[in-house]
Amino acid sequence: MQVSRTHIGIAVGAGALIVVIFLGYLMWLSKQPPILSRSEERDPLSGMPLNIKLNPLRDRTIERVANKFVREMRDGHCRDVLARWEKDYRKKYASFICESEALHPLVSWELADREDAPPLVILHFRGDRQTTAGQDPTYKELFSVTTENKDGEWVVTKYDAMY
Repeated sequence: MQVSRTHIGIAVGAGALIVVIFLGYLMWLSKQPPILSRSEERDPLSGMPLNIKLNPLRDRTIERVANKFVREMRDGHCRDVLARWEKDYRKKYASFICESEALHPLVSWELADREDAPPLVILHFRGDRQTTAGQDPTYKELFSVTTENKDGEWVVTKYDAMY
């Protein structure tokens, strides 16, 4: 079969149209918030959406800071991470968190929701925790990490968990 200039023109035009549509979609996506959508179904106890769709082009700096914080706490460095908290009113709270994290260590976690309230961002996670002997090996629990933008750097300022 012979290829004519018309066929080549149609193919080039279709390819260019696909590229333009794709680039337009990327531009639209780059202007969207970090959470694209939340499911209508909600957890009856916490009110958290069961599913969220995250923007793949979002700035993940805040998530990296929160994940590093949670990972260090999980790896047994809780007292080091919360040392700066012990200088203010949260000294007893920091001690309680470290004791509770040692008794119920996190196995894994995933982002469940995000609240933006500048300069704060609250990340809500669903985590699997280990239990004591004689019970199911793990249980799911929600916890949140609050980060604050201080002088252009994101810092964890609060950790909330139910044990």
